[in-house]
Amino acid sequence: MSSFFKQLYRYTHKRPFRHNENLWPYMRISRAASGEIISLNFRGQVIPIVSLASLAGACSGPVMLAATGPSVKDIQFKSPTPVPAMGLNGAWSLHNTVDFKFYVIVDMGFLDKRPEMVAEIVSDPTLTLFTTAHGIARIVDRVSLARIKCSLALIEDAAFKIFQPKIPATELGRCYANVRCASFAENRPDIGFTTDIRHGVFDAGTVAYWALQIAAYLGFNEMYIIGLDMNNFNQPRFYESESNKLPSFLAESLDELIVPAFTHASHVLKKKNIRVVNLSMKSAISNHIFEKADYHQVFL
Repeated sequence: MSSFFKQLYRYTHKRPFRHNENLWPYMRISRAASGEIISLNFRGQVIPIVSLASLAGACSGPVMLAATGPSVKDIQFKSPTPVPAMGLNGAWSLHNTVDFKFYVIVDMGFLDKRPEMVAEIVSDPTLTLFTTAHGIARIVDRVSLARIKCSLALIEDAAFKIFQPKIPATELGRCYANVRCASFAENRPDIGFTTDIRHGVFDAGTVAYWALQIAAYLGFNEMYIIGLDMNNFNQPRFYESESNKLPSFLAESLDELIVPAFTHASHVLKKKNIRVVNLSMKSAISNHIFEKADYHQVFL
């Protein structure tokens, strides 16, 4: 992005708007009455995006959420996999054996460091990719609009909506108090969970938390998660090697944010009769939060 426009933006907008500086003045959006972005123009190009409203409750039954912990290497997948899947970041390495219908990328570092994999993901016309406006901007800039064949579903961090001021973490609970689909952990106004992603998705330091909210909105009532290890952070992810692994910052927020957030998500999903099964048997996310099971026993 132009450093001139970035500096101009900083001089003309207050600090709570700083998260928009790389998008202005290249991006134009419009919103539905319910709050979600329904049209997007970037660098003079109309970017086709899926209506989030059309996706509400569009699915049912089970889905597999494919995270990227090292334990995935221990799974012997059957081809094709017995349930549709939602891939997260580098899980695309499994695309020859896993039936990905949905994908979630909200980590800008992944988009920057794995451009070849991103190009493969967006070239799949059967896939719906959930990403942010910043993610779409990066993909268009580095892959090109012409090469995007997947459907793009634009989602937003509830605290960092495009062209709106940042909401401090401690103020999230108050700001979303009147949004019926949003709930917050007890005494933690910074930990929210939504079943209507049109109002924004709550972050908890890991893309898996976004995926739970998206899958619930889509209508799935059984979620099987692979690769949700949340330990051994010094090891490469299942698709990486020691020589090309990207850093992980999950350990820094595991106890203070990630575990309490998954605990809250568990309460919300149980109330909605949505079953979540963690297929990483040695996961740091205890079976008091999500029940654990062995992949090979669940999918015989």
